[in-house]
Amino acid sequence: MALKIRLARGGAKKRPYYRIVVADERAPRDGRFIERLGTYNPMLPKDDENRIELNLERIQHWIGNGAQPTDRVLRFLDAAGVLKRAPRNNPQKAEPGQKAKERLEEKRQKAEDAAAAAAEAQAEPAASEEAAAE
Repeated sequence: MALKIRLARGGAKKRPYYRIVVADERAPRDGRFIERLGTYNPMLPKDDENRIELNLERIQHWIGNGAQPTDRVLRFLDAAGVLKRAPRNNPQKAEPGQKAKERLEEKRQKAEDAAAAAAEAQAEPAASEEAAAE
């Protein structure tokens, strides 16, 4: 049985409140869990001491028994000094996707075509005026 230490959502609509629980990874997010290990209230200010409450002793026990924390819970544990979270680096995060690149290329091509057509249209009357003057 694969165990996860994860968040289970509670609270009202647009007023989230999370329990930090250990559960079987196949169980629903807000469903059955084995033990409650703490709470997380994102509505409180970041410097409030009640924003994240952890039972570190039980968390250490479950990690020792093979439970894997999710990324968000791992951030909490890193801040508490229990586990170390490796920093992530994704240099392509801000790069647009393939379809966006294609749309941008099409837009650029249309702009170039329109500019060329406008330049050609300006060149035609000037050439006809010169021919008429001769």
